[in-house]
Amino acid sequence: MKTILTTITFLFLSSLVFSQSCEEQIEYLEDNYYGSTYSSPLSTAISQVTFYEATIDYSTIYFAVVCFKSKYSYGCSEYLYQVGSNTKYNYSLNYLDSAGKAFWSYIEPYGDNSPCAPDLD
Repeated sequence: MKTILTTITFLFLSSLVFSQSCEEQIEYLEDNYYGSTYSSPLSTAISQVTFYEATIDYSTIYFAVVCFKSKYSYGCSEYLYQVGSNTKYNYSLNYLDSAGKAFWSYIEPYGDNSPCAPDLD
């Protein structure tokens, strides 16, 4: 039930504030909110993760923009996750040991509730 409510809340707020495409939602966050970025130059999969805290209609919503390294170029592909309030803290404590493990432990579990996250199952 909590998962359904979280998804409905995200979709409702997204339709009110954010543009429709995932790229536009990420751009909106980047343009309107301060993000905390955690870079992982030694990781084989994750280039960086930026966390945002957005206040919309007196509700605080937390997001992570994960930049996955591209196999064939120097760039990365960004994906948006709606995460919990303690995700940034947990990720920040563990990403230096392994950004991949920290991602799987603290961000990926929110993937099913985030329409702009890749299907990694």
